[in-house]
Order: sequence, then C-alpha cells, then structure tokens
Amino acid sequence: MQPFENFRGTVVPLDRANVDTDAIIPKQFLKSIARTGFGPNLFDEWRYLDQGEPGQDCANRPLNPDFVLNDPKYADATILLTRHNFGCGSSREHAPWALADYGFKVLIAPSFADIFHQNAIKNGLLPIVLDEAIVDRLFELATDSDEPLTIDVDLHNLKLDADGHGTIEIDIDPFHHHCLIHGLDDIGLTLTHGDEIAAYEDRRRAEAPWLFG
Repeated sequence: MQPFENFRGTVVPLDRANVDTDAIIPKQFLKSIARTGFGPNLFDEWRYLDQGEPGQDCANRPLNPDFVLNDPKYADATILLTRHNFGCGSSREHAPWALADYGFKVLIAPSFADIFHQNAIKNGLLPIVLDEAIVDRLFELATDSDEPLTIDVDLHNLKLDADGHGTIEIDIDPFHHHCLIHGLDDIGLTLTHGDEIAAYEDRRRAEAPWLFG
C-alpha cells in the first residue's frame, strides 16, 4: 500500500444515501480477486444502459447521461462526496478496489458502513466523516457552479481546504491516520515487527526443533 500523500482533487457529488456495495460493484464482477481492473465497472448498473459482464470491453457501452460520473464536468474526479451510510450491504472488498481503481482517493460522507470503512482504509482510501450540514454545503459548492469544486486534502495536518471557501478540520482515528500516512495495511503492519518475529522463530526452533522437520 502506498503512503497517502497530501493532494488537490476534484469532487464528484453522488447525491444518494444508503449506497450499498452491490451498487458500487455488482455481484457478477466478484469472480476476480485480482484487486485491479474493476474501475470501468464501478457503479456499473447506474453508469451504463446495458448489462455489464466480466471481461467486457466498456469502451463502447452506452452510457447513462443522467448519472453523475458521466458528466464531463466531473471527469478525472478523485474525491467522492456522498450521503449517509455509504458502503452498506455485503462486506465485499471489491468495493474499495473498484473505487481506488477508478481513481478515487478520498470519500466524504456523514457516515459509512463499518466494514466498508475498515476495508477502505486497508486499501489506501481515506473515508472522511463530516457533519451533515458541512456535507450539505459541499454539495452546494459542487453543484452550483459551472466549474467543479476542488479540495486540498492535508491528511498530515487533518484539514481540508474547500477551494478557498474555508478550512474544514477532519477527525480520524490515530491508528488509521498512522496506517494511511505510512502506507501500512495489515501485512505491512505485521512486517514492521519482522525482527521480533524472526527472534521468536529462532527461539522456537531451539526449544522445539521437531516442529520444524
């Protein structure tokens, strides 16, 4: 997992609550565990007018002109702004894989489903929980102008700058903050104790050599 770097990104407003993981990445795409290649099928049933299938070339599929991700204004967006309980439903890790593969780095909502929130962090995404009134204001800024809203994300100092409209302080669990800043998933965290693990294995070999053949 790569360390999370401060950046400036464009916001796409997905004005829907209770977006479940089957909407984020439909069930037919769960056959693959490659962790990559899911971006073209993100929000597949909302994004396209036909039925998506694994391995299908999405380049020539008919787009739904009413879905926000297909609005040229929000092309290359890296920040997803949405509503309550994003990521509810099944615990599929394919959901954060698809969001990351599309290019999103930050998710902003009043709340996230617990398991999705954990999976997002473990895959290098930053889920930010903000007060509903602040989220409402960001939706206004993202939709009321012909130009997309951009936000400066400063995870190191725990703040956002909404395109000159003021600084927003963010709160994140210190352990999650440490993992994102240093690019540590569960395996990476384990490997930080490599010397201790090696010492334990050496001791066990000396104490019980028959266990090691």
